[in-house]
Order: sequence, then C-alpha cells, then structure tokens
Amino acid sequence: MGLHCQVKYASLCIPWSTGDLENMSTNTQQDSSSVVSFQVHPDSYKHWQLKVDGDIARLSMDVDPDGGIRPGYELKLNSYDLGVDIELADAVQRIRFEHPQVRCIIFDSASEKVFCAGANITMLRSSTHNWKVNFCKFTNETRLYLEDASEFSGIKSLAACAGATAGGGYELALACDEILLVDDSNSTVSLPEVPLLAVLPGTGGLTRVVDKRMVRRDRADVFSSLAEGMKGKKAIDWNLIDATAPLSQFAAKTTEMARNLADSVDDKSDRVGVELKAIEPQSSAGSLKYSMVEFTYNETTRCGVLTLELPDSAGTDDVGEIFAQGSEWWMFKMFRELDDALVQMRVNMKGINVVSVRVVGDVQVALDADHLLMANQKHWFCDEVQLFIKRVLKRYDMTAKSFFALADKGTAFAGTWLELALGADRFYVLDDADVTVNLGVSMANGGPYLMGNGLTRLETRFLGDPELAETVLNAQGIVAAADADALGLSTESLDEIDWEDEIRLYLEERASYSPDALTGMEANLRYAGPETLETKIFGRLTAWQNWIFQRPNAVGETGALQCYGTPSRPQFDYNRT
Repeated sequence: MGLHCQVKYASLCIPWSTGDLENMSTNTQQDSSSVVSFQVHPDSYKHWQLKVDGDIARLSMDVDPDGGIRPGYELKLNSYDLGVDIELADAVQRIRFEHPQVRCIIFDSASEKVFCAGANITMLRSSTHNWKVNFCKFTNETRLYLEDASEFSGIKSLAACAGATAGGGYELALACDEILLVDDSNSTVSLPEVPLLAVLPGTGGLTRVVDKRMVRRDRADVFSSLAEGMKGKKAIDWNLIDATAPLSQFAAKTTEMARNLADSVDDKSDRVGVELKAIEPQSSAGSLKYSMVEFTYNETTRCGVLTLELPDSAGTDDVGEIFAQGSEWWMFKMFRELDDALVQMRVNMKGINVVSVRVVGDVQVALDADHLLMANQKHWFCDEVQLFIKRVLKRYDMTAKSFFALADKGTAFAGTWLELALGADRFYVLDDADVTVNLGVSMANGGPYLMGNGLTRLETRFLGDPELAETVLNAQGIVAAADADALGLSTESLDEIDWEDEIRLYLEERASYSPDALTGMEANLRYAGPETLETKIFGRLTAWQNWIFQRPNAVGETGALQCYGTPSRPQFDYNRT
C-alpha cells in the first residue's frame, strides 16, 4: 500500500444522507464531506505532469502536499490518495485515445528525493473502512489498466525511480514493464506494510512480485519483511528491478531503456488521436442522469435501477465517420458514462446495495452495433473502444453491489449488452406469450470481453459444461425469451402474473442481507474457474486486505496504522486467527 500519498474536480450535488452527516460529525474517521467526481483534465492536474514527445510519453509525479481530495492530511513525499489515482487513470486513458502514437510511458518523479512513498498513511487511518476499500479497488484497477495497455495496445511502460520507492510507489513500478533505480545510498524499493503498518501491500504488490517478476517465494518473504527495502545489485539479483544507473547517467539510461521498449512494438506514428470530452451527468437527490445511462436509487430501500438506453439505430458503419465522431460516438460514449456511474456508485452511494440492471431499446440495434465494431477492429480507434468496453465490464464485475439484470418488455440484452446480464449475480427474464421479450447473442459474447479469470462470461457461466457456451454462441442473432431458460441464460423465467411481485420480493430479500456477507459471496462466485494474477489481486489479496483493515492490530487504538509517525509503538494481539 505505501508509506505516505488528488485532483481538481467539479463536485456533484448528490446530497449525503442525514445519517452520513451525523456519522461524519461524531466519528474521527471521515469520508469526503463532498461528493467525489472522477472527471478530470490534464489542464487541471494537481499531481501529475503529462508530456508527450513523439512516441514517448512522460508522466512525472509531482504531488501537491496540500491537494488532498479531502482535508485533514498532507501528501508528503509524493504520497497519494484517491485523487492522485483519479488523475493517473485519466492520464493513461488519454494517452491511449488522444495520443495513440505513444509506444512507451516513462513514470518518474519531479522530486529529487523520492519516487513515491505510497499511499498516505494519515489519509488511511482517518478514513472509514468503506473509503479504504474503494480507494484500494480503484488503485488496483488503475495498475491493471496500465498492464492492459502494454499487452493489448502496444504501450510499454518504464518506472524511472530516483529516491525511495516504497509501498504503493513500488507497486506502481511493478505494474510497469521495466524498473530502473538510481544506484546511490538513498534509493531503494520496498514493500514495508507488514513490518511498519500491520497491513498488506493493497494494490497487488505481493502478487506481482511472485507471479509477474517471478521472485522466489522465500526471497519475497524476506523482501516483504524488510522495512528498509533493497537497492542496487541485490535488487537486480533478486529480480526486484531490471537495472540501476548512477545519478550522473540516470537520465541517459532512462532514455535508452524507454527507446528500447518503444521499439519493441509496432510503429504507430500514422495515428491521429481523438479528444476525450468531459462526461457531464446531471445529478439530483436519488438520480444520476447521463445522455444514455441513468442511475436512480432510494436510500430507504437501499435499492437502485441502472438503465442503459440504446439509440434508434446503430448508425453508420463507415469507420471514417465513426472515427470522426470520436468520444461522441454513441457506443463509446455510453460505456464512458457507464464507467463513471459505476465508480460513483461505489464511492458516493455506499448505502445502495442492490441494483436492477435494464438495457432499453431494440435488440437488432445492439446486434448491428456489435457487427460494425467487430468489422472495423483493424482500425485502432474501434479496437481501443472495444478494449475500453472490456475494462468497463471488468469494473462492473468488481463493483460491490448486487446486480440483478431484468429482461422484460422493451429491453435489449444482446451481444455486448448481454454481457451485463451474464455478469450480473442473477438474470430474470419475463416469459409470457402476450409480451414480446427478446435477447440476442453475437460474436462479442465469444472472446473480446474476457473476465479477470481469462474466460468469457459464457465460459464462466457454464464452467461445468463448456459445450453449453458453444450452444449459446451457435444461437447468434435474436433469441426469444421462451428459449432463454433452455439455453441456460436466465436464472429464472417468470410469467406476467408473477413478474412484479416475485421481482419485488427478490429485491427486498437481497437488500435485507448483510452487505459484508454479500460482498464476500459475490466476489467468490463471480470469479469461478482458473486463478490469474488479476483474480488473486481482487479475490484474494484485497479480500484479505479489507479484513486486515478492520483488525485491531492495524486500526485499533494501539494498532500499527494508528501509531505510525507517532512516538507510540504498536501493541499487537499475537493470537493468530
């Protein structure tokens, strides 16, 4: 996680509930007093400097100590909070779309003393458990998106670390393809969370050390127990970094390594980028409305409704015209809006536990949209849009809400949008002879949107009978509601007489359960099948981290997280659990 670490943003006007305000006034652990926006722009970055020179981009960390996303702590030594990561996620996204010629990103620091000291400890110990969990989750996703850019978009990354690279700072370096460290008496890499804070590296540090860099587990054990970290030749020998250079040669070595990384992928100099225009939802009490996405919610019932509305037609199939529309192309815009809605649900609507999901429109429009997207995959923009949709669907998978997809009159769960039903915890389908309800299957359900386990949502759904996944794919086109149950698509098919009452009871029942137990249950069930680095990070590492964040040894009055930076030494309960 880190030893120490925002963003200029416009506040939305969704109010906090009375209970939240009362808790904030009486609890020393506070969440933000205003609603967080995830919409930023490089012109307003507080913590990162983005420079692009041909096919090399440079992201320099320059954290504003007084620029925390909420008051009460100082972001010393390039330590970070959620706001710093919101900017980082935005920057990586903009490089992919606005600067598609880039083949390598250099991550460095504007400070001469430190690369990054990790997550800000004062922020962590003054935050509610919910805030800590969602901070870790967003940070995890951002690191994974950087690795996704390397694997699928030909954008390699180099961490050029001058000074201390600790905790979450080293975890950012681990997400890069290569790590360069200054060879001097002060520059080290470390994961000091266990010895200093009694928590775990919360953004995949342990997993990346052994699964990505293939460090021997006994050496990883030693390394993760050293508060002071490692430097120089030993760090290279243990494969914790790739190279070192004295300070006098550091800039030249950085340039050399970045050039080699860039030249290792295909040339993209003929690409012209598209501007990512701001997503501007209209918000009011109980409602968050975009142009094609709407989320309405009721704090009393703890339930919400997420609705995606398809246009009347899929539009042009001319890739030149699609590219000219850029971020206003409806398919890209819809999923950008969905992405924003998901992160807002997590952070700003924490009391909403059950979400009904509906896709409204014509099934044929959805299938036509998939066809034109798949047909134009050779164009970098269409390819990047599909990769973006994959990342949004993964964020959907990892959002701690119970998702119940509802297919009734006027809905269009087809192709790409069928993924929302397949990724939901349950999928109810209205099957009535007097009501036309259609679903749809396309090639988009057969590979482009792999989950974190490396499988499609169909393969994950039919883990015990893979032939059923093939059966569904062979049924490409419009699928009648009457066939949904036989194909294994619906959790349950209901007729018109039972629909309203049954759905109401299912939602009320779900909302009555412990949200903690539901989050644990859903995280286990959503990632059936093989374990990958990504499922370890989300299904194992963050699950343990979230539990440890509630243990007295970390956050109690004498816990390590509470005592860090004070004259007091932590006092532990040494009984293992």
